[in-house]
Amino acid sequence: MTLAYEWLGPVMFAGALVLLSLGYPVAFSLGGVAILFGILGISLGVFDPVFLTAMPQRIFGIMANYTLLAIPYFIFMGAMLEKSGIAERLLETMGILLGRLRGGLALAVILVGALLAATTGVVAATVVAMGLISLPIMLRYGYNKELATGVIVASGTLGQIIPPSVVLVVLGDQLGVSVGDLFIGSVIPGLMMAGAFALHVLIVAFLKPDLAPALPADVRNIGGKALGKRIIRVMIPPLILILLVLGSIFFGIATPTEAGAVGCGGAIALAAANRKLTLESLRQVCDATLRITSMVVLILFG
Repeated sequence: MTLAYEWLGPVMFAGALVLLSLGYPVAFSLGGVAILFGILGISLGVFDPVFLTAMPQRIFGIMANYTLLAIPYFIFMGAMLEKSGIAERLLETMGILLGRLRGGLALAVILVGALLAATTGVVAATVVAMGLISLPIMLRYGYNKELATGVIVASGTLGQIIPPSVVLVVLGDQLGVSVGDLFIGSVIPGLMMAGAFALHVLIVAFLKPDLAPALPADVRNIGGKALGKRIIRVMIPPLILILLVLGSIFFGIATPTEAGAVGCGGAIALAAANRKLTLESLRQVCDATLRITSMVVLILFG
């Protein structure tokens, strides 16, 4: 590029940011700006039009990448677990366990968000599920609105970093780094982030108890035997699924793509065990998987 046209790069970056801030879809913003400035660069003689002939090969190269097959697997797994109602039962159980603490419900939201992040890898699924389930409960028991909504959104972002994460799969492909290594490397930072959220809730609850009160005794006292049964029935199955998916990757037994397929089978089994596996729910899960996967691949094209 000649010195006279060095402004093209920064202006292209600024144009993409403007379109994104106006609410245009990410894939179309990136792709549209790239095509527009490509045409502008050709018209100004900055580079040869022959470079555009490489675009079909690049697109087919993305489509043929075996690593990216993990994306629909993890999205399907998360959508199926959301349909199975596992998030609701996890939150209820954790809320009872931590209910005697000030801010216990908020801590339960963070812990369940971390567990869902380790099973879904999709932020939207986690935030929507937690918002619909936990927000009315926290407001009912006198939680501050800002704290309640902030905890839900913050815990939802854990799906970006705690493996298996769709974002890490895309980054691994683009950077040429092993997705399994990215998963291993992101475990400790993800847990540290969840710990920071939990510490913030504890500090707020200690300094301002009225913002995050403890649950009433009649709600959290259900009996030790009933609580034990609930923990075994509600918490053990998703933990086993997490161990199957992540353990098979960490110990080199399976690739992320193969582990995603195992996770899909486990999510279907959990949904069937909870009597939530119907043709309609399967159709909705497949539809959500197709939509989100298409969006991710279009972003890669862009």
